[in-house]
Amino acid sequence: MKIKDFGVEMWMNAYENDCTYNLAETCVESLTVEQLLELGGCREQAVADILGMKLTYGAIEGSPRLRMLIAGLYEKQTPENVITAHGAIGANHLVIEALAGPGDEVVSVLPTYQQHYSIPEALGAEVHILPLRSGNAFLPDLDELRGMVNKNTKLICINNPNNPTGALMEREFLQEVAGIARSVDAWLLCDEVYRGLNHEGEPFTASVADLYEKGISTGSMSKTFSLAGLRLGWIAGPKALLEQVSRHRDYSTISCGMIDEYLAGIALEHKEAVIARNRAIVTGNLAVLERWLKGQPKLSFVKPRAGTTAFLKMEFDMPSADFCRGLLAEKGVLLVPGSVMDREGYLRIGYANTPEVIAAGLDKMGEYLAELPL
Repeated sequence: MKIKDFGVEMWMNAYENDCTYNLAETCVESLTVEQLLELGGCREQAVADILGMKLTYGAIEGSPRLRMLIAGLYEKQTPENVITAHGAIGANHLVIEALAGPGDEVVSVLPTYQQHYSIPEALGAEVHILPLRSGNAFLPDLDELRGMVNKNTKLICINNPNNPTGALMEREFLQEVAGIARSVDAWLLCDEVYRGLNHEGEPFTASVADLYEKGISTGSMSKTFSLAGLRLGWIAGPKALLEQVSRHRDYSTISCGMIDEYLAGIALEHKEAVIARNRAIVTGNLAVLERWLKGQPKLSFVKPRAGTTAFLKMEFDMPSADFCRGLLAEKGVLLVPGSVMDREGYLRIGYANTPEVIAAGLDKMGEYLAELPL
């Protein structure tokens, strides 16, 4: 199948290893294996378990322990409603591949993770884009969504909390979206990789899998749990959907790594401690970013309510990729241009790195903005 280049991933691959200050990072400061085992208070036992582990394919759909722990992140899901994947990127791909094809119509919000519109397009589906606008706090316009769906709508793709804007759809809003999907009997896929990182109130917002009989939620250990190196994600949803997914998964996944699943289980068993650590990092960094922006008339934002990223509006006329390349070359600071997320005029900034990197990177970025001949 022919597919569009994945803009943000190509950008990160090209520049991530050449920066001094990574303000494009979306995963909350990664844990070492040692930190994880210390957090879990199980260093000796974990080492013994791993050393004695026979490295077979393991449980094909995910270990029973891990699926039980993942199901515990939801209100209504059981282990039978969960299957593991190679990251949320693998989970999203499997779901869309299983559901979308020629003759189908798919609705996707934008900006979002490019998988949600480029994969169905490559599979031959007709994709309709629902733009997220700053004037609506980057939330979907429900009336606009109602006007986009019809009897041919097979799948609606949303992202909550949203990457890159940090917008958050609360339970009542998600129920409205689910009602729109229900009205045309469409599947509703929600990429929830940042779920658990609400900045205020309870850390976890409601999940689409719990709100709608054809709701599908994808998640991973990368963002909220600081374990991107495990490359472990999952799909939570109806058993009938998982059966369809499994037919495709046999061709691309077979199973996930046994050691990865074991370590993920430790993190989920101690999720309260991991999430407390990570919320403190992102809320502290976001406060620094917000104070810094008050002194930057050339940039503005709708303050994120969850997640690890913000979408900065450029209040000047310059291609976002040119700005980012110049910033990297002159100051060593990495951002993601809105153009690679199909939204020119914006910059994606991550506030998930160490506080020291965030503060130093913003200082350098301020210097660059001041030096621009605008």
